[in-house]
Parts: sequence; structure tokens; C-alpha cells
Amino acid sequence: MQKKLIALAVAGLASTGAFAQANVTVYGVADATFDIVKISGDAKNDLGNTTRVSTNSSLIGFKGAESLGNGLTAVFQFESGVGFDNTGALGATRDSFVGLAGGFGTVVLGNLTGPTRALGGAVDVNSGATGIGSNSGILGKLGNNLIGTTDTNGSYAGGSTCGRSTVCTSIFDTRWKNAIAYVSPSFAGLNATVAYVANENKTLQGTGPATSLNTTGYDIGLKYANGPAMAAVTYNAVSLGNSADTKVADFRAGGSFDFGIASVRAIFDLARADNFAGNKVTQAVYGLGGTFNVTPASKLLGQVYVARDLKVNGSSANDTGAKLFELGVEHSLSKRTMLKASYALINNDKGASYDFGINAVGIAPAGGFGNGINATGGTVQGLSVGLRHTF
Repeated sequence: MQKKLIALAVAGLASTGAFAQANVTVYGVADATFDIVKISGDAKNDLGNTTRVSTNSSLIGFKGAESLGNGLTAVFQFESGVGFDNTGALGATRDSFVGLAGGFGTVVLGNLTGPTRALGGAVDVNSGATGIGSNSGILGKLGNNLIGTTDTNGSYAGGSTCGRSTVCTSIFDTRWKNAIAYVSPSFAGLNATVAYVANENKTLQGTGPATSLNTTGYDIGLKYANGPAMAAVTYNAVSLGNSADTKVADFRAGGSFDFGIASVRAIFDLARADNFAGNKVTQAVYGLGGTFNVTPASKLLGQVYVARDLKVNGSSANDTGAKLFELGVEHSLSKRTMLKASYALINNDKGASYDFGINAVGIAPAGGFGNGINATGGTVQGLSVGLRHTF
């Protein structure tokens, strides 16, 4: 599984030895599936089966390092998502940064994955933590109210609906723009990461937008990885800096253990929002997954995630949770190429409208049509078959 925190990978790169000169590596992933998806159950507008071709977090990247002497190494990376099913354009939309590495650790600046998002990806059972069964369909969404990420100015408007074939993850499971991060050296498998998100959108009332803005945040994590065992705890807090003084946060604790023939993964997630429509809102999510090697080239995978009902000012809001189920298989044709298939299902409670985190089916507001349908209380499900190649 790919590392979701690129800064950690860079720290490992820097520790392998000095570089005689600057060098550049070109790498990427081409991942495409044929999907049959459907919203059914209590959904008021049932379109039936929809077919599509999806490029699941496919990417192309350039990374390099240069030895500066005295134990210092300059590192950089430009990474772009590639949606080749619909002639998508290139851009530094994924982890892209420049920084310095040495005995003190690694410092990078740019568009970054924080430790909270990294932990979610690390315990997901899918290669690349992508596809319709990804755990990002459930994690951190706070009743589907914290979808999306900050814009290019660093502002966050929030959201609760997703268009067809779009990324539909929580604010905690997206990359942070305008960020700086420090990754400590590893001590007996233990290391720490601290990231800060700059408040580039700071605006006083009357000088631009109708209301003042001052969005900023931090993301911290402590991780232990030694042999077959991995465990981590993270905390991500963001002040939206809006007129309501809304603050959102997410706490995660999780880990995995690889037995060789099989692996198990588990996570606990607690999302929270203060001054959210005048209320304090929290939601807990529990997840459990595992893989089993049927042959040296083939493995079965599965995971179950449960989002509990929201708690508003300490009282449960009934029927606002959801459950995610996934079963799949991955078969390696070579070290770089695999065939894969999976079935994923999100079962929404009567008052919930969760969608897949990667390549959403498309949910519109109640009574809406357009690019999505009203899926409140519905079941979102899909069968996905495809090919994944890394280079």
C-alpha cells in the first residue's frame, strides 16, 4: 500500500545515504475500473444501474533530492492526479512540496497530506486506499456535513452533497494547501509529524467578503511502525475563522498487524464541530478490516465501517449514521500490475446521505435532480472490476 504521507517517504529517502548530485525520479499509478453503481432502498428517485469507467486516484509524479553536504539534503516533489477516463488535466493537485532533510528530521512546504489523512489511508484494505470501497466514504464526515477541502485562497465553505464521479471525502481526508510540516527522525520505530496550515485567506470585514475570514489549523500525529506492527494516534483541528467562529476537529487512533498470510486493521475516529449552526456536534466512527493471502499472488480483502448517530449538544440525533461494507480480491500479474474486483455498499440510516469517498455515485439535495439524485436514507452500492499498474 502506498504511503499516504509523502513527507514520511521523503524522510526515509533522506536516510538512505548522501546523493552525489541532484536526481529526478518519474513515477506514477494507472488505475482504472469498470463500475456498475446504484442508489436504491429509500431513495426517492431510483435511476437503476449506472455504468462508468473510473480512474481511481491515478497519478503521475516527479521527485528528487540533492546532497548539500554537512548532512543536509534538499528534497522536492510535484505530483498530479490524472483522470484519463475523461481527459483530465495535469496540475500539482496531490502532495507537492520542497524541503530540507537531515539528522534533525524533514521540513517540507506545499500541498501536503497530514498525519490524520495518512492514518485513514494506512488502515484501508485497498491498494492505494482508493476505489468505491475506500474507508474515506465514512471517516470524518460528521453526518456528511464536512465534505470537501479549502479552496485556493485557503477558505472552507463546507458541503454535504457530491457530484457524480467526484472525490467525496471529509475535510480531514483531503490534502492541506498552504501548509508546512515537520517529520521527526524515527526512534526505534516511533516518529512524530506536525503540520500547520497558514491563514492566507485572512480578511477583515468590509475589505472584501461580506464577513471576515481567518482559516487556519494544525495536524499532529505520533506513529509507531516496527516490523509487522503499526499503531498511530492523530489530532487535526481547524478554525474556519468565519463569523460564527466555527471550529472543527478530528481525533483518530488506529493500527494494523501483518501476520504474513493475513493482516488486520482497525481505527476509531471522532469528529467534532463547535459553533456549527449554533451547536456542538460530534460523531464517532469505528472501522475493522483485513486481508488474507489465498495464494502468493492473490488475496481477499474486506472491511466494515460504522458511523454512529450524530450527537447534537450531547443528545443523539436519531437515524443520522451509516455503515460501509466492502469485499474484494486483488490478483498480482507481476510486481507492478494487478487485477482487482470489489463490491461495496453504504447503507444509510433514514436521515443520512453518505456517498462513496472516491468516485461518488452523485447525491443531490432532497428533491433535487440534475447530476445527482436524492439519496437520503438510501443504499449506495457498486461492483468494480479493473486493473492497477504502478511505475
